[in-house]
Amino acid sequence: MTQSQTVPTEAAAAQTAAVDPRLHRPALPLVLGGNTFGWTSDREQSFAVIEAFLAAGGQHIDTADGYSQWVPGNSGGESETILGEWFAATGRRGEVFLATKVGSWSERPGLSAENVTAAVEDSLRRLQTDVIDLYYAHFDDDSQSPEQLARTFDGLVKAGKIRHIGISNLSPARQRAWIAAAEAEGLTVPVAIQPQYSLVHRGDVEGGADGTGGYGAVAREHGLAVFPYYTLGSGLLTGKYRTAEDFSGAAREGFLSGFSDGRAVELVETLVAVAEDASAQPASAALAWLLAKGVTAPIASARTPEQLEALVAAPAVALTNAQIARLDAASARFA
Repeated sequence: MTQSQTVPTEAAAAQTAAVDPRLHRPALPLVLGGNTFGWTSDREQSFAVIEAFLAAGGQHIDTADGYSQWVPGNSGGESETILGEWFAATGRRGEVFLATKVGSWSERPGLSAENVTAAVEDSLRRLQTDVIDLYYAHFDDDSQSPEQLARTFDGLVKAGKIRHIGISNLSPARQRAWIAAAEAEGLTVPVAIQPQYSLVHRGDVEGGADGTGGYGAVAREHGLAVFPYYTLGSGLLTGKYRTAEDFSGAAREGFLSGFSDGRAVELVETLVAVAEDASAQPASAALAWLLAKGVTAPIASARTPEQLEALVAAPAVALTNAQIARLDAASARFA
């Protein structure tokens, strides 16, 4: 991907004339991940992070109905609930471009019309709002045809429950099929995708040597906004974890365990060196690399306002071509 490749084509722009400008052109090209709300951040800490993000110029906050069901003692819905409580306490819902997802929570699994219709009502209740700005299909449901998916989510737009449709973790082929079905029936077309993309996970977006098989190609073809997740490799790319021993006892230890070999450590060393050369934190440099590759805005989460500082600094980090090339080379094994 390149920066120009995320700009919608003329045809795509015409199809999405009513799209919120905060989608493709956010004031701060960073999405605050809400996965930490109710997990590594309690209610008070979550409130502080949200307020610091908005104070820095941020607008777009991303969550999901299943966050954070993986935490012992949690059952899902915690992140949406905390965010909804913040909206109710502050009255600042209008300042946030709000994204959430359906399809991964064990209590509301799948993408059938019945489940999605019930799930969106649940999310609206927890979020204490009457509309969701961007609603994603979180994971695929093979029982649903592209036509069924297009009709289900279009129905939510027509009902005023959601404003825009997003797709996350469906294969490029399924994403293309959904978009084609929506276009064929004159239904609301998805406007955003949320793939995994970072220095330690490049192939899904970049799509091999010719770049045609990945999510980046889908985005280029249809003028989709791209909001990648796991952009810091579950914390690896913050530079905090420099050896396999550093993973022990971390809140994200289970997520980090896949990076315990020497390849990842070597990449982190290069990232730290590039960040120092750019007078930036490693996390800032890792996110700046993604922006240089053309994503609309990377998703990143912070446990505290202090952790947020390196994230919101990323858009101001102008990596040189040489620095980008150095990171490209160091992360090539993950492409």
